[in-house]
Amino acid sequence: MRTIMESKVRIQREDFSVTGEIEAIKKSSRNIGGITVFLGTGRELSKGENISKLNFEHYPKMAEKKLEELRVKAIEDFKIIDMSIIHRIGEIDIGENIVLIVAAGEHRAETFKACEWAIAELKRTTPIWKRETTSTGEVWVQATP
Repeated sequence: MRTIMESKVRIQREDFSVTGEIEAIKKSSRNIGGITVFLGTGRELSKGENISKLNFEHYPKMAEKKLEELRVKAIEDFKIIDMSIIHRIGEIDIGENIVLIVAAGEHRAETFKACEWAIAELKRTTPIWKRETTSTGEVWVQATP
């Protein structure tokens, strides 16, 4: 059975260690020469509204499956060595970690491309939904930049 740090794709309520995830992916290969990290965090302002908290919901099993498909496609298409993707669900406070993508490759160029593609595809295709709590009530976010 895999431990949390060994699992390359996770959806979880608890926070994660960015440093721990980088160290875990470095163990994938001694040929890693570049690692690109995308860290998404809860921000206080969205579309001119102050946000007091965020809440993420997902379609269990389907969201994990989609993230694994994205991981495999990124490795194949961008010729990177490895990738991990973690997304939190539940209530998230402002400033807290939400999503982490770590792309590792022989060189930096392919890791930058893979990481950027992965977050764009995650937001476009993965059944994870964000609800923002503002001073005027709760808002489901339809599209994200």
